[in-house]
Amino acid sequence: MKKQEMDSGKEAALAAYNNLLEAQGHFRQAAEAAGLDLKEDAMAQLVKGKGKADALGQDVERFVHEKPVATLGLAFVAGLLAAQLLSRK
Repeated sequence: MKKQEMDSGKEAALAAYNNLLEAQGHFRQAAEAAGLDLKEDAMAQLVKGKGKADALGQDVERFVHEKPVATLGLAFVAGLLAAQLLSRK
């Protein structure tokens, strides 16, 4: 009787182990699929952000060429603010 119980326990443990391996494979596939989806979304956001940054850069460049005195004034004020913030410890 003990031999039968041992064999049946071994079979149950082996079946559980095989189910675990199968589940692990499914989880790996799901994670890879989700990773690919996230990678594609991240790349789309990167391209979108690059386009916005390029447009903003063009706007800044145009502003600098059209209003150089205002640009110098803004740079001076920004420098003063940065110096004040950095000098306070």
